[in-house]
Amino acid sequence: MTVPDVEKAVAAAFREEWGQVVATLIRVTGDWDLAEECAQDAFAQALDRWRRDGVPRRPGAWLTTTARNRALDVLRREAVGAAKLREAAVLVRDEGPYDPEYDGDDSGVQDDRLRLIFTCCHPALPIEARVALTLRTLAGLTTPEIARAFLVPEATMAQRLVRAKKKIRNAGIPYRVPPAHLLPERTTGVLGVVYLLFNEGYTATSGVDLVRTNLCAEAIRLARVLARLMPDEPEVTGLLALLLLHDARRLTRVDAAGELVTLEDQDRGAWDRTEIDEGALLLEAALRRGRPGPYQIQAAIAACHATAVTADDTDWADIGALYGELTRFVPSPVVRLNRAVAVGMSEGPDAGLALVAELEHEGDLADYHLLPATRADLLRRGGRTKEAVAAYERALELVENDAERRFLQKRLAECRSA
Repeated sequence: MTVPDVEKAVAAAFREEWGQVVATLIRVTGDWDLAEECAQDAFAQALDRWRRDGVPRRPGAWLTTTARNRALDVLRREAVGAAKLREAAVLVRDEGPYDPEYDGDDSGVQDDRLRLIFTCCHPALPIEARVALTLRTLAGLTTPEIARAFLVPEATMAQRLVRAKKKIRNAGIPYRVPPAHLLPERTTGVLGVVYLLFNEGYTATSGVDLVRTNLCAEAIRLARVLARLMPDEPEVTGLLALLLLHDARRLTRVDAAGELVTLEDQDRGAWDRTEIDEGALLLEAALRRGRPGPYQIQAAIAACHATAVTADDTDWADIGALYGELTRFVPSPVVRLNRAVAVGMSEGPDAGLALVAELEHEGDLADYHLLPATRADLLRRGGRTKEAVAAYERALELVENDAERRFLQKRLAECRSA
């Protein structure tokens, strides 16, 4: 195979298999840093070996075996006591599929990735560390990508990740899905992880592609497992509904050339009606329990979009009210920015711009590209194209994703020509 072909195959394998490889290695070694190091080494070896031998029929199995063998070599070199030797022995016999009797997991869930999430989301860890650590180990996001998702400096995020791993190791936090009576105390963190995992897939923080389909699929898969584990938790059901309602539009968010297509310009006839119908039914079931929460509210917002026959039929006033309700649960500036969009669409651009101005004055979103991008769009809709140019230029200074950058450049050119 040519070098570009191999690089493409390895990149695809990374997107599809990283989380499973790392999760399996953490289970059998108990060493988070070793697991990541050996997984990275396996992908590096694939660049050379696959060019010579071809891409294996099961890339994930090849990568897991290669990483496991690398971990075994490291442990053998470092084995200075019985504990390390036992870890090495575990790696040697861990050749087959997951064995629940060996792992000792009493949840009945045979899923390394789900166990990884619940381990990361132990209540002994701060909520930000729980989410960040899972995104790093399960999704393979880089520290800078996670830092941008949390709107914090890269150094701050790096310290959080180091402290979280150390806490898990020093506290002896078990690598398992907890028994049913302990599930509620970890629900918030676990749902947050799955939600952000989907978000990173739906709109990648950086890179060439706007959408990372594998992350969206993995988030939905995990949400379905959680819904089976906790059928009486309306927020779990609400999260699954939310992901399905968003995913129904995923294929129409970019055109054949990979360019971003805005919601109002998407082909609604190409939306996945099966996912929309399932999401709507799940949302209705969750709301009937009478315990509303942030994921149910967001699912209701997504349903407003998904069920509008045309863009003009969208009930922006209802969406604005729902975002106002959401701020009670999640008083974040990003939620308030989304409400500004809805208000701008229902009450006019000037009303939305007033809310944007409040956020600009507070400064919490100073480095968030969607703040000036939102301001630019509202100015453009209000015919204030000269002011919109400056806002688009600021957004372009901050954006990391290539597809979003090209879209902003297109809008900027339109405003300049106008």
